[in-house]
Amino acid sequence: MITEHTDGFVPCGNVRLDRLLHFSAEIDKMTNILRRTLLIDKSRRENDAEHSWHIAVMALLFEEYALQKPDIGRTVRMLVVHDLVEIYAGDTFAFDEQANIGKQEREAAAADRLFALLPPDLGQEIRALWEEFDAMETPDARYAACMDRIQPFLHNTFTGGHTWCEANASRSMVEKRMEPVREFMPELWKWVQKNIESGISRGWIRP
Repeated sequence: MITEHTDGFVPCGNVRLDRLLHFSAEIDKMTNILRRTLLIDKSRRENDAEHSWHIAVMALLFEEYALQKPDIGRTVRMLVVHDLVEIYAGDTFAFDEQANIGKQEREAAAADRLFALLPPDLGQEIRALWEEFDAMETPDARYAACMDRIQPFLHNTFTGGHTWCEANASRSMVEKRMEPVREFMPELWKWVQKNIESGISRGWIRP
């Protein structure tokens, strides 16, 4: 909670409202968390905030291709909070097996720290959305996971397979990463397969 003036910020004195303001300031740190994915113009790496915004908008577009109808409002809420824990845990490159060891523990500890900044009811609500996303068991979470996979895949098709090349990724690695799409959005999976084949022919993905 903000209890004193900081760089010109003056707390309002309402404990709940001050906690919301503090949390809102804290999550601005997402703009400093760089992902491996390049922006489509190849000018730089994208940050977590840009990624979260992008997939939230994408969730508004592809609903008709989901096998089970998601609740778009819940899905968008899930997507804008799903990477908040990376403010403290950092981004873990999907294709780096070593870096993924202990990822769940790091992110759980980050969730404990971050969501404790909120009033308990909101902290519990947002943490529940974050946990639902990770579990990928509900239609909303499965659809959200697809958006989270499709966006960096799309970027790779426009950036010379940047993260695939960086990871020396094989077909099996890419297909494993895109498995939620195969299971929940089969029409999009056809597009994924075509672009995997294209990536192999261009030398971006190992056969």
